[in-house]
Amino acid sequence: MKLTILSICFLIVLSCKVQEPNKVIKKMTKHKYALVLHGGAGTISKSNLSAEVEQQYLTKLNEAIDKGESILKSGGTSLDAVTQVIMILEDSPLFNAGKGAVFTHDGINEMDASIMQGSDLNAGAVGGVTNIKNPILAARAVMEKSDHVFMVGSGAEEFANMSGVETINPGYFRTERRWNSLQRILEKEKETGLTEMELPDSKFGTVGAVALDIHGEIVAGTSTGGMTNKRYKRIGDSPVIGAGTYADNTCGVSCTGHGEYFIRYAVAHDVSAMMNYKNLSLSEAADQVINKKLVEAGGSGGLIALDRYGNITMPFNTSGMYRAYLTPEERFVGIYNE
Repeated sequence: MKLTILSICFLIVLSCKVQEPNKVIKKMTKHKYALVLHGGAGTISKSNLSAEVEQQYLTKLNEAIDKGESILKSGGTSLDAVTQVIMILEDSPLFNAGKGAVFTHDGINEMDASIMQGSDLNAGAVGGVTNIKNPILAARAVMEKSDHVFMVGSGAEEFANMSGVETINPGYFRTERRWNSLQRILEKEKETGLTEMELPDSKFGTVGAVALDIHGEIVAGTSTGGMTNKRYKRIGDSPVIGAGTYADNTCGVSCTGHGEYFIRYAVAHDVSAMMNYKNLSLSEAADQVINKKLVEAGGSGGLIALDRYGNITMPFNTSGMYRAYLTPEERFVGIYNE
C-alpha cells in the first residue's frame, strides 16, 4: 500500500514538472485588426527637417494610415490595405518610392517592390522598373496573375502592362529634390574618391506596410527607389522575399535600410524564424535582429512588423524612421528616435 501511494505521488510530481513550461505561456489579447507603415529610416533629426517639411511628412503619414484604417475597419482585406497605403506613399514626392524615387548614377529612376501574404506564402516582386506608376501594383500582379515570384526590368514592365497596371512616361518620376541629391553625391565622389556605397545617406529610403485584417490574414509589402547614385542595375533588399519583405502566419515584416546587409542576413525572415525557433515575442525577435545582429554586422536601418495577435513593433538603429501604426484601440505617428 505504501509503495502504491509513493508511486502515485511520484507520478503527480513528474506530471507537474512536465507541465511547468506552460507557466510562461500567457493568454494573448488579439486586436480585431492592425496596421503599421514606414517611410524609410536614416539620418532624420529635428535639426535637418524644418517645421514645414516635418508637417508635410506627418500629414502624409496620417493620410496613409487613415486610408488603411478605413479599409480594415470596414472589413476589407489586409492585401488591399497594404496596397493602398503603399500607393499613397509612392504617389508622394516626399518618400523614396514611386514619384519620389532617387536617381541612379546614369540619371534615371529604377524602382523595386514586393508583396507577400502570410496564409499561403504567395508573393510577388519586381525590380529595376522605370515606367510603372505604382510598382507595388506590379508586384501584386506578379503574385496574383503569374506562376512566378520575381520579375525584373523590361520583362516586369511588359508583364505589368499586359496585366493592366498603369505605365507612365519616366519623366513623371523626376523631382528636383532627388536630382539635386544626385548632383551633390556625384560632386562628393569627385572630392573624396568615395563610392556611393561609402557615402552617408545614399543608402536609405523605402516605404512599406504590414496589415492584419479581421479574417486573420497578414500581408506585408515594400517599395523603393533604391540607392541614390546606384550603378550596374543594383537591386537591394526591398523586392527580395525574406530580406526586405516577409509574411507568414507568425508575423509580417517590411524593412528599410542598407539593403546589402538586409539581404545577407535575411532580416525579414529572420524575425519570423527567431519567433518560431527560439519562442521569442515579436518585439524581442525584431530587437535582436535590428539592434544586435545587424548592428554587430555594421548594418543600419529598421523594420516594421506585426504578429497574428496584432502586436506591433518598429525598431530602428538610426536617428529616425518615418512610421505610423494603429489598432482599434491605439494610434501613433512619429519620425524621430523618441
